[in-house]
Amino acid sequence: MILQLICPDRPGLVSELAGWVANNGGNIRHADHHTDAGAGLFLSRIEWELEGFALSKELIAPEVHALANRLDGKAQLNFSNEITRVAILASKQSHCLLDLLWRSSSGELPMHVPLVIANHLDLEPLCRDFGVEFMYIPITQRNKLRAEEKILDMFSKYKIELAILAKYMQILSPKFLKEFSEVINIHHSFLPAFKGAQPYHRAWDRGVKLIGATAHYVTEDLDDGPIIEQTIANVSHRDEVDDLIRKGRDIERIALARALRFHLRRQVMVYQGRTAIFA
Repeated sequence: MILQLICPDRPGLVSELAGWVANNGGNIRHADHHTDAGAGLFLSRIEWELEGFALSKELIAPEVHALANRLDGKAQLNFSNEITRVAILASKQSHCLLDLLWRSSSGELPMHVPLVIANHLDLEPLCRDFGVEFMYIPITQRNKLRAEEKILDMFSKYKIELAILAKYMQILSPKFLKEFSEVINIHHSFLPAFKGAQPYHRAWDRGVKLIGATAHYVTEDLDDGPIIEQTIANVSHRDEVDDLIRKGRDIERIALARALRFHLRRQVMVYQGRTAIFA
């Protein structure tokens, strides 16, 4: 069982939370806390064993809700053995999709991927090799809203809980995000630098010595959602744009896989446009 709580900071919160678990017979396995002094907030992630816990699964949620209300905070509760149902949205590039499907099939990432949606047909054979349903939904300026409605219908049909933009190369509309907000994107730059298209070309033009990749939650503001993970690679004056792109593919895979692992293990807490990662 994993509890994530954000509330106004005050003395005694660690003791109160640990005491609540202990008073109900819970054995804490992991406990992480952070105080953001500037925001005046206390963040806590506590993981405990259900064996011997006095409350049934049905009663834990209302009791946690009452606890959060008492602390004037917000809480999120998850069972650590739950497997998240994930849809991957892609385009033509295969490196991130291949990496995620391999990590999922090998059990490295605790998720189930029943569906891949792409706006090109290039990746269908790859999905077939992994036994994953592939759906081709082309997108143009004319049909964008209708295409997004179809994607949302598929999410509902497959009971999708999280969407991953694995080089999808499309901007999701505010309407889409209002209906389905659990979306993680991999961006090929070290945000907030080089937002938007062709960041490696612009990085090469500037003669940078480091390039980066950023995995972040998707919001209505382009490439401006809360950052989960970032990775970097060194480049030199000898590297051309193609070299930056090649190196970028490696760090994109790593950043996205790490971010997903944090998210799936409920180690990410989002507040005020930022994240705290309890890794």
